[in-house]
Amino acid sequence: MLSRRRFAQAVIAASAGATVAGCSAQPAAAPAAAPATTGGNTSFGPLKQIDAGELSIGYAEAGPADGPVVVLLHGWPYDIHSYVDVTPRLVAAGYRVIVPFLRGYGPTRFLSKDTFRNGQQSAIAADVVALLDALKIEKAVFGGFDWGARTAVIIAALWPERCKALVSVSGYLVTNRETNKEPLSPAAELGWWYQYYFATERGILGYTKNRHDFNKLIWKIASPKWTFDDATYDRSAACFDNPDHVAIVIHNYRWRLSLAEGDPKLDALEQKLAQGPSVSVPTITIGSDFDGPNTDGKAYRSKFSGKYEHRILNGIGHNVPQEAPVEFAKAVIDVDKF
Repeated sequence: MLSRRRFAQAVIAASAGATVAGCSAQPAAAPAAAPATTGGNTSFGPLKQIDAGELSIGYAEAGPADGPVVVLLHGWPYDIHSYVDVTPRLVAAGYRVIVPFLRGYGPTRFLSKDTFRNGQQSAIAADVVALLDALKIEKAVFGGFDWGARTAVIIAALWPERCKALVSVSGYLVTNRETNKEPLSPAAELGWWYQYYFATERGILGYTKNRHDFNKLIWKIASPKWTFDDATYDRSAACFDNPDHVAIVIHNYRWRLSLAEGDPKLDALEQKLAQGPSVSVPTITIGSDFDGPNTDGKAYRSKFSGKYEHRILNGIGHNVPQEAPVEFAKAVIDVDKF
């Protein structure tokens, strides 16, 4: 529910030519200054591929093979390039960095044509756990935003033995489908327009035909102060040509509204998530302009029972690692020292 409200507030503010900064109460920690520029990296170099669970997962890897592991997870409509400037900073600090394409993105593919193209939250988390198993990684620091933050929080909550520490943009994003059945205010519902579009056959056709321009619009709405160029967007947009991308995105949003069923074999995990499990591992959460009145993190503070810190990035939109790579990388390094 919180993520729905956040996106709604961001849309309304952007369409009005305003920002949602300054809506929050007093921050839990002093706001961090937003960096003026990113690092300007454009590539991870050659990608790797490995079979894991239901997928052949494409991923970037950098840093020493024996270094402590950091797994960085992207969201929609983004890809691994959200971390193209974060990764070198973590490598310089001695980390082995793994950045996978989620199911439905880039070179990640289903191993069987008969596998359910399922976008529900626990399926994506299970993919990442399977990736850890395939790479023989026992434990990692996780960082993410959007779908990636939700996935990282789920892993920290359900598989804490696999998560050393956590950086989560926008905090606790675990979906509760019962809560999502409750309507928001009319103004807030406006911000969730694309979810309702995806609930229609017209939406499927429209996203299939127009996904490049559609997702570029989402980037602009979610990060109104980020002046990315066409080359930056196009590097990520190439990953939307994945043959399963539309099916995964549509199912993800329909599932959240209980308009599509999930995979029965994941029911036990979803039942645990419906209880709103707390996160006990060391955590840093990050709030940005995108989060509106929830920028201060107070709405989800009680969900984190371990050592915890909340940071605020003023002037930054939803794609925090790409808009503020210095601060994101610092959060990962800092939380690993908790």
